[in-house]
Amino acid sequence: MTKALPILSALLASAALHLSPATAGEAGTRDILVPSESRQRDLAVTIWYPSAGGGERVMVGENRVFAGSPALADAKPAEGSYPLVVLSHGSGSTVKGMAWLAGALASAGYVVAGPNHPGTTSGHSTPADTPKIWERTDDLSTLVSALEADPQWGKLIDTSAIGVVGFSLGGAAAMEFAGATASLEDYARYCETYPAMADCNWFAGGTAYVDKTLVAVDPLDLRTVDKARFEQSNRDSRLKSAVLVDPSVARAFDADSLKNIEIPMSFINLGQSGTVPVSVEAADLARLTPNGTHAYVADAVHYSFLPQCTPEAKPFLQSVDETDPICDDPGPRTRADIHAELVTLITSAFDRTLKPAK
Repeated sequence: MTKALPILSALLASAALHLSPATAGEAGTRDILVPSESRQRDLAVTIWYPSAGGGERVMVGENRVFAGSPALADAKPAEGSYPLVVLSHGSGSTVKGMAWLAGALASAGYVVAGPNHPGTTSGHSTPADTPKIWERTDDLSTLVSALEADPQWGKLIDTSAIGVVGFSLGGAAAMEFAGATASLEDYARYCETYPAMADCNWFAGGTAYVDKTLVAVDPLDLRTVDKARFEQSNRDSRLKSAVLVDPSVARAFDADSLKNIEIPMSFINLGQSGTVPVSVEAADLARLTPNGTHAYVADAVHYSFLPQCTPEAKPFLQSVDETDPICDDPGPRTRADIHAELVTLITSAFDRTLKPAK
């Protein structure tokens, strides 16, 4: 799973850079607030959608380290009704860190929306909040309900065709949104067996990010997590398809729960067989689901799902003593090439499962 990196905490939440006006054919985008009863606060949500032009071209998520992705701010929505895909970002990131994928899906005929998950979002991410996957799935359900009920968005969405795509911790949330359940004891044993894995290291590390500040916290004993909440079913029956990219908690999901998931589950791992960390290896998960598929993206690593990096990123990261290789893709492929393959895999999965056959 991605962890709450210092530089990500400072940069991923940056505002979009405004550029020149543009025309139809590009994705529209809009930021909204969605009230959450369980969170007792509003969720910050970004939406991408097929546009009819207008608006102002922006680079969503652009900052000193990461290149943004183009979209038309407040563009007029295109006519029609489109499948809805909800996004769940990785730990310590933001939904705008998935803009490169969201914009491509919107241009392919989807309404795409995702919340920033409080407690595991850039600038405010803690080990204690990280295992609370039930909060993330509630965010997703709350978002779907809000969009369905909204006079504008409800008209734009085909409520019979709802999908989810999640990365890392977001992949675990997407799995549970589809009906998977996990064992807290199995997760605790996994961290005892593999303490060097990123999620286990995060739980034991004794640090957190609160209001964009690194603070000291007690190491988290996973067995102190609310067991009933961790193991409950978070299935949303409205969901028709799921794409899971490097899903965390992979070693703790209950096999029987996976066998009972009827919707298509498209698993993707970043890397070749044998190179993917056990924390997110999903081939066995795919085999357990009745309608599961699995693909590897060669010459990729976990960080390859992050946005493309700017030319000045590496010198800047060195200057701030950032040690995590968030801009390094070790193989011969560029991150842009890896992203292109991921866009093809994810769009094709949703085209097969959410759009009626012609």
